[in-house]
Amino acid sequence: MIEIAFDNSYARLPERLFAHQMPSPASDPALVVYNRDLAADLGLPDMTDAEATAVFSGSIVPDGAAPLAMAYAGHQFGGFVPALGDGRAILLGEVVDRHGIRQDIQLKGAGRTPFSRGGDGRAWLGPVLREYLVSEAMAALGVPTTRALAATLTGDPVYREGRLPGAIVTRVARSHLRVGTFQYFAARHDREGLQALTDHAIARHFPDAQNATDLLRAVVAAQAELIAQWMGLGFIHGVMNTDNSHIGGLTIDYGPCAFMDAYRPDMVFSSIDRHGRYAYGNQPQIAVWNMAQLATCLLPLIDPDQEKAIEIATEIVHDFEPQYQTAWLARFRAKLGLATAHDNDRDLIEGLLTRMAQGGADFTRTFHGLADGTARAEFAAPEAYDQWHTLWQARLASEVDPHETLRGANPAIIPRNHLIETAIWDAVAGDFTLFHKMLEATQSPFLANHPPELMAAPDADQRVTATFCGT
Repeated sequence: MIEIAFDNSYARLPERLFAHQMPSPASDPALVVYNRDLAADLGLPDMTDAEATAVFSGSIVPDGAAPLAMAYAGHQFGGFVPALGDGRAILLGEVVDRHGIRQDIQLKGAGRTPFSRGGDGRAWLGPVLREYLVSEAMAALGVPTTRALAATLTGDPVYREGRLPGAIVTRVARSHLRVGTFQYFAARHDREGLQALTDHAIARHFPDAQNATDLLRAVVAAQAELIAQWMGLGFIHGVMNTDNSHIGGLTIDYGPCAFMDAYRPDMVFSSIDRHGRYAYGNQPQIAVWNMAQLATCLLPLIDPDQEKAIEIATEIVHDFEPQYQTAWLARFRAKLGLATAHDNDRDLIEGLLTRMAQGGADFTRTFHGLADGTARAEFAAPEAYDQWHTLWQARLASEVDPHETLRGANPAIIPRNHLIETAIWDAVAGDFTLFHKMLEATQSPFLANHPPELMAAPDADQRVTATFCGT
């Protein structure tokens, strides 16, 4: 029997926070990819491919595991759903990694749970590969995120728009605590459960916090930094529901996510976001809204006097905006090669972004091209860029080594949406070549020595503008 040194703190919390649930075994599992570097970092035993296939397909449950599905609620596109929970994800257990950090190991797509609400609890291969590619790319880019440990085929078909190959992604996270987790207990007026959850969240993510007030303040700060990082990479999450908003400031639940090609503040990829609620430019405001929902949950723990609790919580939520603006400016200054701060830097940044939107310039290639002089070629009307370039060069005169700053802030490669789609359908046909090629390349995002086709913006007939959740 395979033994993993699990230490399952969440399973020791009151049982109304979760439901015990074994994964459904796969009929004919096959390993697509296993992240052995991450496995070593987690302190997992050295497993053969056959052993990894069995564990990460849910076919065997290692000794020490305590499989469970977590309970949570959530606002989905603004509408509150009081009971959601892990409908297709099963937390195997927790390990303490080689850095002393407690990490969840979760199977996503491992079968029905008490929270499946009529669903099959399975995932098909497409969203599994998308989550694996994008989450690992985000980790390489330095963005706080869940990680991908393995992807396995189950051998069982999944029916969505048609018959599709079933698969499971094993993801790793410092926790799977969401704003929606707190909403679940607040909606039930379960103060004891809320307190137990708050104490657990503090222990997992913010051990210096003393109480719910400190927790709220820390979560707001973490979210402000995270969203600024998304914005600096042209990343669009796509489903910023409160059940997808992580307490520790991680990027979680990669569904219809995508990186922008041509810069557009109103860009939306998610097929279910019909009104642009979660468009690129709306992400900071949605994060504030999500933080307000968390604050509402924590009011009984902040102060017994409700008016005083509201005053304290409101002040903390309002702190998101200045913290986000500071983080956003720092990110975009670096993207222009600016290590120092001048009063007119925001105007300079926004001047470029405005011209990019007007000129159809590719987000990633434009910023990366600032260092090697190729940014101009991204503009339909290069004269507009020339005007900005003169101002930028004058500003760079006061910087010591702007090219070093530029190279460290602007990736050469991202997992392009059109390539992800091609990789998915190639894989459905049995060819994982492009998936593995993209995975390898995006692990070195700041190097420009990758195959040119992986770094190129899509042609007009290659653009993919709609992505899907996969549930």
